[in-house]
Amino acid sequence: MKIINSLKITKAVTDLCIKSNCFLRPDVLAKVKSAYKIETQKKPKKALEFIIKNAKIAASEKIAICQDTGLPIVFLEIGQDIRIKGDLKKAIEAGILQGYKSGNFRESIVSNPLIRSRSSYRGAVIHTEIVKGSRIKITVMPKGFGCENKSFLKMFLPTAKVKEIKEFIIESVKSAGPDACPPYIVGIGIGGSADYACLLAKRALLRSVLVSGGAARSLEKDLLKRINKLKIGPMGLGGKFTCLSVNIETHPTHIAGLPVAVNISCHALRSATKTL
Repeated sequence: MKIINSLKITKAVTDLCIKSNCFLRPDVLAKVKSAYKIETQKKPKKALEFIIKNAKIAASEKIAICQDTGLPIVFLEIGQDIRIKGDLKKAIEAGILQGYKSGNFRESIVSNPLIRSRSSYRGAVIHTEIVKGSRIKITVMPKGFGCENKSFLKMFLPTAKVKEIKEFIIESVKSAGPDACPPYIVGIGIGGSADYACLLAKRALLRSVLVSGGAARSLEKDLLKRINKLKIGPMGLGGKFTCLSVNIETHPTHIAGLPVAVNISCHALRSATKTL
């Protein structure tokens, strides 16, 4: 059985916090650059140019892409054939604290959501999945709340038509308008339970924006086309690109329900992964 020391996990999380906040994901940057080449209207094209320049400066100077360095969302895939020596949760929290401090990132977390006391670096949301093998895969996603606040969940009747689901998703993006810093990447979770649909929607954002999904590929393409017809555009300036990608994840659900969750990301979709 492979043994992984928790100190190694702390170091990995520290590095991932810095990398995810300072370096825009290559697939997202490629999509923004592609949109810049296609866009013809002056104002939205200029906004896309600024997004590209911002990413370049952040990477070269190792500073945060956005002042909102988010709530750290940590996804773990833990091999069933490994043993972790030490406290896993504490190791992750220590890595976040070290990473955010050394990166000089904003303290954005309040320990009590009802008593809004002084903010700090302490706090994360951790999702764990047990998989085959003897490795641990760690992904850090700093999720800014300008876009997280535009999340939606609807519990459809099982008799709902695909048309109704499409309208709900499109209306969700429309209601977000320019407030969540478009162009967007829209993560959608369909199925499972209410909580799991929301998790699926967030996990969908981890998938490359350059790769279409499987069974939901045609739905993704149709939604992308229709969302871009909203013409909200980069930073609300109109043009061809309100959305860069629609990513859908599905899961089996109960015969009596049809949960659909929408998790919107701003153009600064940030995540980084390391496998130990």
